[in-house]
Amino acid sequence: MTRGAWGEAVAAAYLRKKGYRIVQQNFSTRFGEIDLIVQDARYIVFVEVKTRKSDRFGAAREAVDLHKQRRLIATAEQWLQRNPTNLQPRFDVVEIYGEEDLPVRSIEHIENAFDA
Repeated sequence: MTRGAWGEAVAAAYLRKKGYRIVQQNFSTRFGEIDLIVQDARYIVFVEVKTRKSDRFGAAREAVDLHKQRRLIATAEQWLQRNPTNLQPRFDVVEIYGEEDLPVRSIEHIENAFDA
């Protein structure tokens, strides 16, 4: 399992524990890929998962720059066209530090990450 796939599995389990339902994993279009699409009673959430061994070279969330955000938004728009919903869309980042086969060192769920 790659670090990215491991991180996505950790993030999915974490979000389930927080009460989210996993709608889809790894949704891809020509614009890009959304790691996880989850929902709760109010939101349909497009989640970018960033996994790192450490924050030695900066926070994992910093990899979700403006260019990446635009690609995620375009991909989410494609998903919403194919899957109409009354839920409010939101973009979150789940930042994970750790390695497969070891305990997760830290996990942070950043809601409305593009507004921060």
